[in-house]
Amino acid sequence: MKSGGSFFNTCKPYIAMISLQFGYAGMNIITKISLNGGMSHYVLVVYRHAIATAVIAPFAFFFERKAQPKITFPVFMQIFILGLLGPVIDQNFYYAGLKLTSPTFSCAMSNMLPAMTFVMAIIFRMEKVNIKKVIYQAKVVGTVITVAGAMLMTLYKGPLVEMAWTAHRHSTSGSSDDTSKDSSDRDWFIGCILLIIATLAWASLFILQKAALKTYSNHQLSLTSMVCGMGTLQAIAVTFVMEHNPSAWTIGWDMNLLAAAYAGIVTSSISYYVQGVVMKTKGPVFATAFSPLMMIIVAIMGSFILAEKIYLGGMIGSAIIVVGLYSVLWGKYKEDQENKHKLLLEEIPEVIKPNNNNNNNNNNFNNNNGIGNVEEEKAAAVAIDLPIFTPPIKPT
Repeated sequence: MKSGGSFFNTCKPYIAMISLQFGYAGMNIITKISLNGGMSHYVLVVYRHAIATAVIAPFAFFFERKAQPKITFPVFMQIFILGLLGPVIDQNFYYAGLKLTSPTFSCAMSNMLPAMTFVMAIIFRMEKVNIKKVIYQAKVVGTVITVAGAMLMTLYKGPLVEMAWTAHRHSTSGSSDDTSKDSSDRDWFIGCILLIIATLAWASLFILQKAALKTYSNHQLSLTSMVCGMGTLQAIAVTFVMEHNPSAWTIGWDMNLLAAAYAGIVTSSISYYVQGVVMKTKGPVFATAFSPLMMIIVAIMGSFILAEKIYLGGMIGSAIIVVGLYSVLWGKYKEDQENKHKLLLEEIPEVIKPNNNNNNNNNNFNNNNGIGNVEEEKAAAVAIDLPIFTPPIKPT
């Protein structure tokens, strides 16, 4: 029984992350169906984050209402910009790009996030690069490979790759003329650009979020609920400007409601909690490493449900992006291990170093009372149990 329980505890992080990838994949498929059905992505962003705020805010109130940080003007501006970068810019551009391309393509572009965050961190001097070290070489090379894969996907569409179960559906859909083909290629290119802008916005959010978490280190649910709430208000303002048709706000018991509720509850709420738990136990690199699985799940689901067309350029570019992603993640993992080792080396001597003035007296006292080994074990435990910051990962 004990071995079975231990095996389950070991597997729980893997089960959790795999389940999240299925959840993210479902969101992309449902959202694509809703957007193809005519739902405005501006309205979808409003409803999604309004629902997310309603779900997260009660938990933030009950669990984090004590010792809340004061909302000064700089803190308010951080929350304002976070709401602008995440719910407004990132989500609107991502949904617009998703509508013009495909769920699989959008998921592939999302794998650029770690590399873009690395570039943004260098630009804002939040990370130094020692090109002589292998770990930094891996991150730089991985970033270049990731960008190359994205450029290939953007500039080269390639021939259609037929799946055995979709060939008859594509062949019966009819051939398109040159005009419609040119329009499709143009929309595809615009969709690529929109997805890249969305990823850049989210990478910028990560950089600013790191500063905001210094204030809300013990109130992450509160920060998330405030960012979602601020983003909802901003998204409402943007929607009033961009959507002039009042009927666009109408939503019933249909796929549009499912898309908004699913994204708000599963993607923006449940995933936040699950990822936070996994990241505390396994680290951010472990959580990010599962993102290519979502792309595979979406490709399979999309081909069955949406008869999604998969092109050679997208397949090759996706594979290149995944190679670059794991190169960046490997470098990040090694860097984290190196930083942990440095912290231990800095802390252990300070903790276990005896007082020179009372060295002999302490030794005699410990020998007489038999507690020397116990104190050394306590000191080692204190040195090992160091807090390690793990930045949050984007929920798709």
